[in-house]
Amino acid sequence: MFNFGLDFYRGKRVLVTGHTGFKGTWMCAALLQAGAHVTGYALEPPTEPSIYALSGMDERIHSVTGDIRDLAHLQRVFDEIQPEIVIHMAAQPIVRESYKNPVYTYEVNVMGTVNILECVRTHSCVRSFVNVTTDKVYLNREWHWGYRENEELNGYDPYSNSKSCSELVTSSYKNSFFNADSVAISTVRAGNVIGGGDFAVDRIIPDCIRAAAEGRDIIVRNPYSVRPYQHVLEPVAVYLMLAARQAEDTALAGSYNVGPDETDCFSTGKLVTLFCEKWQQVTGQKISWKNEYDGGPHEANFLKLDCSRLKSTFGWAPVWNVEKAMEMIVEWSVAWRDGRPVAQVMERQLQEFYHPTV
Repeated sequence: MFNFGLDFYRGKRVLVTGHTGFKGTWMCAALLQAGAHVTGYALEPPTEPSIYALSGMDERIHSVTGDIRDLAHLQRVFDEIQPEIVIHMAAQPIVRESYKNPVYTYEVNVMGTVNILECVRTHSCVRSFVNVTTDKVYLNREWHWGYRENEELNGYDPYSNSKSCSELVTSSYKNSFFNADSVAISTVRAGNVIGGGDFAVDRIIPDCIRAAAEGRDIIVRNPYSVRPYQHVLEPVAVYLMLAARQAEDTALAGSYNVGPDETDCFSTGKLVTLFCEKWQQVTGQKISWKNEYDGGPHEANFLKLDCSRLKSTFGWAPVWNVEKAMEMIVEWSVAWRDGRPVAQVMERQLQEFYHPTV
């Protein structure tokens, strides 16, 4: 069984930006189970309902409401908590929203990265920094093989491009201000993340859950696009593993892809069909989906990652395939629909992920 190194975090001071979001809440839940002292820095939850509020996370960690664009405030938080580990997840993460609000997207995703790195630069307490980006940082040539970490960075849309810029900012700060004996700095490019508690707009699994809960057909804009889908705990575990390992050996710092195996690069239509099957198995409710391409802004048709570097460096492999991930999503979503405590579901899923039964 692969050792994700959670023991490292017991008693450690960890700062997570973007902690009120979907992925950020799962990150905080994992850190709490590991025994870390967690501080979150973010705006109010980006959705209503939100996994952050539903899980009661605001009562379980030290939460600071703040804008990643506010450098002075961020500096004061660093002064106060003296973080040892920093996981940067704050972002404007929606492609379609980036077309509507490109300036805000660049402000958050680029200058937000500058601000957090400036705080890391001026606080010697930080041992390890991980910048969470996306598989969309690559110039997408619609190749049928996975992109490697040395491929050209030039995302097409404002969201993707702003995350490409975030990668370049991180590289510049690393080269300009840090040496091999100081803080370890990495970026991680994750494939499409799915999981219980995602209520964002313009994402396929939240669209499925809303439709199922309301008893209507699921609308699919582009059923033929192929993406590397993975459960949210897969990249969260890698972020934490990398932050821990590079804190102990700075030579491990760098850029890494994290995504599923080849068999879990699904078309959107196939993914939705799997959701419908799992939902019916658990609830007895039959649902279906409709292809209604809406002529929206450009989105890539085919995108996947080569994760060889992560595998060869750390001996890592995905824990759950997409079918297992979908079972976890339906379990969480049905608990939410029925008004049951989702925090308990999250704790059980974390236990199953990190400590699977043989």
